[in-house]
Amino acid sequence: QVQLVESGGGLVQPGGSLRLSCTASGSIFSIHDMGWYRQAPGKQRELVAVVTSGGSTNYADSVKGRFTISRDNAKNIVDLQMNSLKPEDTAVYYCNALIGRLRDDVVEESDYWGQGTQVTVSS
Repeated sequence: QVQLVESGGGLVQPGGSLRLSCTASGSIFSIHDMGWYRQAPGKQRELVAVVTSGGSTNYADSVKGRFTISRDNAKNIVDLQMNSLKPEDTAVYYCNALIGRLRDDVVEESDYWGQGTQVTVSS
């Protein structure tokens, strides 16, 4: 089994900062892209940021310059540093990872999701 466990959400005032963290655990052979998505009430889930195993990053235009994604490959952790938060950043944030598991000498890759963590930006 593989699990993604998130932490770090909460309530913050506009202009404030939060740091989200996600740890992947279980029978993991390899991890490719790791990322963060978010879903606001009444809206579709959207990509926030993604980082490849080699460290390349990509961000949604709405968070560029404010959010920073990073990962620790040795510990299977991906973090999202969120600065200058705005009310429109309010959403449930989900960790996502493309993970390979070894079964009978074959690597099977699957998409995994965390349970989500609430981020609320409000005065």
